[in-house]
Amino acid sequence: MAKQKEVKTNAMRILESMKIPFTHYTYECDEFIDGLQIADKLSLPYEKVYKTLVTQGNSKNYFVFVIPIAEELDMKKAAKSVGEKSVEMIHVKDINAVTGYIRGGCTAVGMKKQYVTRIDSTAQNQSAIIVSGGKIGSQIELAPDDLRKAAGAEYADIIKA
Repeated sequence: MAKQKEVKTNAMRILESMKIPFTHYTYECDEFIDGLQIADKLSLPYEKVYKTLVTQGNSKNYFVFVIPIAEELDMKKAAKSVGEKSVEMIHVKDINAVTGYIRGGCTAVGMKKQYVTRIDSTAQNQSAIIVSGGKIGSQIELAPDDLRKAAGAEYADIIKA
């Protein structure tokens, strides 16, 4: 049983405390690989797997966006969805300081602070989506509305058409 505890990430503990059901997937990986490679390793359909992106707005506030792995964040739509003039991706070296997670293990649940979060509206068409579990080698599958609830997020149209 002790070995089971080691695998749990902060995100998983939060989901459990909120009584949100999820499925945990693991894959072998020592360094960052992109979402498409993760989906391939786990034989998951691309449209179900989402990535978490962290941006900073004009206001210097941070914003989190969760989008399908094969899509690109539309910066104008993203900024508009959070009431900013513009947003830009934060530097990779800043991910840990801002979120508490590392690149490739960043998830919208359980960051150091609760940032304004938007999940792309395409997630509403899925019965379940898969996001990072909070560390490299870990993915979690859950209902989009459960992720929305756990991350204090809202849905928005934020990907490039």
